Amino acid sequence: MPEPLDPEMFDPVCPSVLMPFRVGDKWAGMIVQCLAAGPRRFSELRVPLRTITPKVLTQSLRTLERDGFVVRTVLTGSARHVEYELTPLGRSLLDLLDTARAWAQAHMDELIDAREAASRGNHAR
Repeated sequence: MPEPLDPEMFDPVCPSVLMPFRVGDKWAGMIVQCLAAGPRRFSELRVPLRTITPKVLTQSLRTLERDGFVVRTVLTGSARHVEYELTPLGRSLLDLLDTARAWAQAHMDELIDAREAASRGNHAR
């Protein structure tokens, strides 16, 4: 069993919307990161992704499953539960996401400046 997910895994003030490209939807990259250490239950994913609604998390997981990045397994026993795990295709995203995150961190000030300038420009119209 992997270590519990860190509730502070994703900085709440991190402007993840600044990521210039995404795999799937807004949450997909973070979900993939949460699954990097092994299978997780839905409730475990909600810990670091505390601002996502259950409906949106379900939709994102279904999309990741449809696209072949995640496999959903129903485990039976004394208590039935569901786990989500990266497929080999999903695991192949980890290095790409690490590279993208490093690039975004290196260019964060430029990304923020560009978004703020565009926002000011849109309000002036």
